[in-house]
Amino acid sequence: MDIDTDGLRDAVQRNCHIADARHAGDLGMCSYLMRMREYFRWERGLDFEARLANEEIGEWLDAREALWAALDDADYAPLEIDGRHFDPFDAEGVNAALERAGLVYSAGLVHGAKAHFFLGRLERRAEGEEGFTLRVAGRELARGLSAPPAMLQGHTIYVRRDSLRRLLWEKLETWRWSRADNGFARAFALYDFERDLGGSLDRMTDDEVDAAIEHEIGEFHAGRLLGPAWNDMLLDLAGSPAELMARAVRDHVADCTRTLPMLARTRREGSLHFYFGNLSGMRSEIFPGLAAAYREWLADGDYEPLGAIAQVGREHWLSLGHEMLDLHRAGARDVPRAIARLVGENVL
Repeated sequence: MDIDTDGLRDAVQRNCHIADARHAGDLGMCSYLMRMREYFRWERGLDFEARLANEEIGEWLDAREALWAALDDADYAPLEIDGRHFDPFDAEGVNAALERAGLVYSAGLVHGAKAHFFLGRLERRAEGEEGFTLRVAGRELARGLSAPPAMLQGHTIYVRRDSLRRLLWEKLETWRWSRADNGFARAFALYDFERDLGGSLDRMTDDEVDAAIEHEIGEFHAGRLLGPAWNDMLLDLAGSPAELMARAVRDHVADCTRTLPMLARTRREGSLHFYFGNLSGMRSEIFPGLAAAYREWLADGDYEPLGAIAQVGREHWLSLGHEMLDLHRAGARDVPRAIARLVGENVL
């Protein structure tokens, strides 16, 4: 097999640019500027301790936005691998072709039905007994502005160590601005970030990879429990508050099925703190009982309440998810509003 890695990287990156051209404007200004700074850092290969020159970033930003404007009407291009052409969304076909080359590719839709692509070095591949394939990526060769550290696409779980490491650094930097007494503070305190930033990030990434994998396995199970109609419903809810609620409900099904039981069973203190540091927005709003269990654990060190709330939560959110599907299937008038009302009336 003769793979032109550089040509493939360029083709994937171009599709990433097209996706960014279509969707980067959906971000709020603060989120946009923060992501662009880190995108610049990744693209230039700068480490996290390197100081960024505002003038250089500004010039790069102008050039990138000009590129996006030129690609605004472009279509995603097929990928050529060893003389064969693949649809850019055919991740399974592309990965089968790349397996021996030690590469991993992902493509699909993320929140708001936004296209997403990435290409990286394959670090680990495993087959789960439940019927999923796990692919862990190391160094990333092509990516877009959005870089989710873990995601489930079909029957494949992708975990991106590079993106996870960058996410941890971004969380650390954000927390440093406020020094809030929260889950992040307790998680970061377990590492020596002040004297060994790189080594601490590596160790925390190693620790959090397992939690990320557990969540995606939970997503895989949630997909089986909720059925294929769930994704159809999400597409119909795209861009509405009900979409955020639906994603939060499914996240809770996944976490109550796999992530929280594992963290409580193995007593992963740092990962539990980090999990609750990330518990915000809609996920926190509809599940206040989860934060209450965390506070109880902080007070007395008893892991039992965390396991208990996960067991209760799994049944609650799974049942609610099926009620949401019933509303969508029935085609009730103004389905997004009806689903939002249902979830609002069933917080736990």
